[in-house]
Parts: sequence; structure tokens; C-alpha cells
Amino acid sequence: DVETLAADSGVPVWNGLTDMYHPTQILADFLTVTEHVDKPLNKVKFVYAGDARNNMGNSLMIGAAKMGMHFVAFAPKELWPAEDLVKEMQAVAEETRATLEFSEDPDCVKGADVIYTDVWVSMGEEHLFEERIAQLKKYQVNMELVKRTENPDMIFMHCLPAFHDLETQVGKDVYEKFGLDGLEVTDEVFRSRHSVVFDEAENRMHTIKAIMVATIGNV
Repeated sequence: DVETLAADSGVPVWNGLTDMYHPTQILADFLTVTEHVDKPLNKVKFVYAGDARNNMGNSLMIGAAKMGMHFVAFAPKELWPAEDLVKEMQAVAEETRATLEFSEDPDCVKGADVIYTDVWVSMGEEHLFEERIAQLKKYQVNMELVKRTENPDMIFMHCLPAFHDLETQVGKDVYEKFGLDGLEVTDEVFRSRHSVVFDEAENRMHTIKAIMVATIGNV
């Protein structure tokens, strides 16, 4: 639908979020990385933990491939990005010298500069909580996983909203049904010195404004 709108519209059309991709979020994410990680993007090891075939997993892999980054999808194999998209991005990675890695082993986070996660249940999949918890419980971003990076300066990122405590109705329902007081990330990590989630959220505003200026100016 977004592509049809873009092809037939006389004004700029921005993909603010679809089931498969979230490209505008990536701009804010990479801006945040440049602010908090003291190395160029093509030297950054970026780990995405969780459902790696959702819009964030797909778009972070695409962005990382284009920027020459070391991208790791830490996820169960059945939730890795689609093979055709991976193949397409591997071709991009050959040009940019990016590394794309896919793993079910938590040791894959060693040396990570960034650990990123997203909600386990995407829009329209609210009936899948029990299934996703069973699939993704061991991919939760907790302090044990943070310590496995062996990088005291690593940062934690999340596109928000996050289910990290019992302050939301979803959080309360999950706790009552499954006994978990956090899903994709623990409150300990979310509120830790590693977390830059609110800087990241602020950067959504700045990068969206930049997109508008850049595209409207060309109409």
C-alpha cells in the first residue's frame, strides 16, 4: 500500500511503519549510536535480540548492511529474517564490508557495542503471547546477557514501547498469566546506565524533521 501511494502520489510519502519494515526508526537508531558509541558505524557490533523477522529486525539488518556494520540477529532460527531478504543484504554487505550473522547462541553478544530489542508480539499478533514467550524467553535482554558482551560501555536500545515492568496493563496481564515481570527486557536493564532508550526516542523527532525537510524541499 505504501509503495502504491508513493508511486501514484504527487507529494512525498514516508513509510512511518509497516508490518515488514520501519526505515524511519533506523535513522534515529543510528544517530543514537553515533552519539553514544565512540567509533564509526562501520566498526560497530550491533546485536538485535528477539523476533528478528519483524519490521525492526528486517530494517536494522538492512541499515547495518548499508552502513558496513557487524550485525548479529540473536534469535531462534524460525524467527530469523526471510532468506530472500538475507540474500539481498548479503550482496549489499559484500560491497560495504558489513558482516551479517545469525545465531541462537547467547555468546554471540560478546564484544557487542549495542544490544537492541523490540516487543515479542507485533501488531496484529496479540493472540501469540504464550507462543512467543516460549520461543523467546531465553532471548530476553537481562543483566546476564549484558555481562556476556564483556563491554562495560555497551548500550541498550529499544524502539519503544517496552514491556519491562508491571506499569502497563499488558505487563500486569503477562505477570498474572505467566509469572514474568518483564518480557523482552528486564526493568534492571531498561533503567540501567547502559540504556539510551529516551535519547533514542528523542532522536525520532529530529530525524523525522530531517526527512521532511529533505523530501519536501525537492517537490
